Amino acid sequence: MARQLHVELVAVEEKVWSGDADMVVARTTEGELGVLYGHEPLLGQLAEEGQVRIKQAGQELAYDVAGGFISVTGTGVTVLAESCVPASSASVAH
Repeated sequence: MARQLHVELVAVEEKVWSGDADMVVARTTEGELGVLYGHEPLLGQLAEEGQVRIKQAGQELAYDVAGGFISVTGTGVTVLAESCVPASSASVAH
């Protein structure tokens, strides 16, 4: 079994989601970033209009975000977004 990342998705007003995931995908100003357990640490700026996708066994959660930062450690990901709302099914990109 693959090791999981601990993920924290936080907007200015509240903690949106917290838990374990197999992978996190986010759009940064440098391009799309996919993060698995053991990823090199980094700090990135989220794109002004982007999406964060949290992949777990058998499901994917998607959130539309506007601005903010993503912080990656070897064991976890923290997304600090200026705004964050669940993505509509029409906006989910695979």
